[in-house]
Amino acid sequence: MDVLGPERRLAAVLAADMVGYSRLMEVDETGTLARLKTHRIELIDPAIVKNRGRIIKTTGDGLLVEFQSVADAVLCAVEVQRRMSRRNTDVSPARWIQFRIGINLGDVIVEENDIFGDGVNVAARLEALAEPGGICVSAAVRDQVGNRLDDVEFEDLGDQTVKNIIRPIRVFRIRLDSDPKTPPEGATDAAVATTISKKPSIAVLPLVNMSGDPEQEFFTDGLTEDIITELSRFHNLLVISRNSTFVHKGKAVNVQDVAREFGVDYVLEGSVRKAGDRIRVTVQLIDAETDRHIWAERYDRELKDIFAIQDEMTRAIVAILPGRVEAATHDRAKRKPTDNMAAYECVLAAKVLHHRSIREDNAEAQRLLDRAVALDPTYAHAHAWKACVLGQTWGYDWCADRDATFRQVAAEAETALALDDNDSDVHRILAALDLTRNDHDKAAYHQERALALNPNYDLVVVQQGELLTWLGRPEEGIDWIKKAMRLNPYHPERFWNHLGRACYCAEKYAEAVEAFSRITRPDHTHHAFLAATFAQMGNAVAASAHATEVLKREPKFSAAGYLATQHYKREVDRDRHEAGLLKAGLPA
Repeated sequence: MDVLGPERRLAAVLAADMVGYSRLMEVDETGTLARLKTHRIELIDPAIVKNRGRIIKTTGDGLLVEFQSVADAVLCAVEVQRRMSRRNTDVSPARWIQFRIGINLGDVIVEENDIFGDGVNVAARLEALAEPGGICVSAAVRDQVGNRLDDVEFEDLGDQTVKNIIRPIRVFRIRLDSDPKTPPEGATDAAVATTISKKPSIAVLPLVNMSGDPEQEFFTDGLTEDIITELSRFHNLLVISRNSTFVHKGKAVNVQDVAREFGVDYVLEGSVRKAGDRIRVTVQLIDAETDRHIWAERYDRELKDIFAIQDEMTRAIVAILPGRVEAATHDRAKRKPTDNMAAYECVLAAKVLHHRSIREDNAEAQRLLDRAVALDPTYAHAHAWKACVLGQTWGYDWCADRDATFRQVAAEAETALALDDNDSDVHRILAALDLTRNDHDKAAYHQERALALNPNYDLVVVQQGELLTWLGRPEEGIDWIKKAMRLNPYHPERFWNHLGRACYCAEKYAEAVEAFSRITRPDHTHHAFLAATFAQMGNAVAASAHATEVLKREPKFSAAGYLATQHYKREVDRDRHEAGLLKAGLPA
């Protein structure tokens, strides 16, 4: 009796692998997994189903798919790569999620729900040859497809020798340079980036603490942040935000890699040594394109001269950078720094704690700011940051009495304003307070002042986009929010919330879904917006699923109660939001 051999068949095999998976997981494990899952759910898996593919198996960063048709496999791969490219448009290159894809037509061995054999092995080797975001195919695939697919062109890479396969493989690359039938999803982003990039741009790396005292880390970090703030005041200079550059704190970095990551022309690096009442600050300004030092300086002074050091540094930097930024516009004379170094150090330490967004650190930041105010009651920036830290307490509901905390935030901000009308944080906080009170005119005034005082401050810039959305100008708001994302590629996730809301108000519902889907831990409000968005798109199934999630998390949810917390100036915008919520099946 003959024994049947293993089942074999001819199949189109697609192998895909995520580029830089280990690096991205090391930097941001939760965010990377969430974004990868979002791409799978919204793009990759639907593209496979649409093109009649079958997922054979997945790994953490890759997958193997079988198609009955070579054309279907190619169309699926092209769709995924082109749409992934557009999805990466508004993301820092350091956080791009990209795939390599290889496609082969060959003989496979079938065993239960898995496939093996030469056809699979060649597909895997083709995937390894592909560039990030690219597709490589075998000659068999190229011959089968020919010129039958519109907008798909092949480039012959010749015979390639690959690992563990004796014979050379004839390889073709699919050209993905253009997609004439699909408007680029990131067209607005690209336009904004082009506009922004005309300005000279700089990233300030965290200064290195050379004091040998870990307790001085906060001082070094605070000084770095102050330098960033001072440089950000110049309208003709783009400065990458503190939250972005601080991901490199404590790491050995290559300046040109940093410049590519943030898309900047110049990088500032240096060190701080603090001993007793003396301080030494050493800084170097580097032209990233040539990796050439174009300016370096060492400041060896008494600690009380720290503000003078900051002034000298910023003047020198803006005088050197192209664009002829006038250092004479420097306006420290209009602002009122403290003469009390202990108060200054308390504010620096409080800022570091505030950025961690942890309840215990917030409480410690409040204690430090209370001390700063006690040491110098006229220190406006201390009052402004006390308002900001209390605002974080109110926003995260870390306070026993929300109304009392809100009144305290307002009182501190008003005190800061009375002491110094030229602090951007003061006006930023007052704009947010006035918006919460639905006083749109006063909010616009303070927002305008904040933006004039510090036009490159990502929190001010994103708030400009948020305010414009509330005022009924969402298209402009989208541009400002994307500019904030450019300034801070490692921006807080709430930036996506602002972008999603703006896109919803602009009736760009697909873009709104994309933005809200970037939030890794959505709360009931995010699900409510997604429910309304999918309802407006006519996707009743998705709308109902998100509406169910809203009521699961917040059983007492009602559209009227929720909309009472929103700050739309125009009824038409409020009505659009309400219509989406009700259409999704949420209670009125």
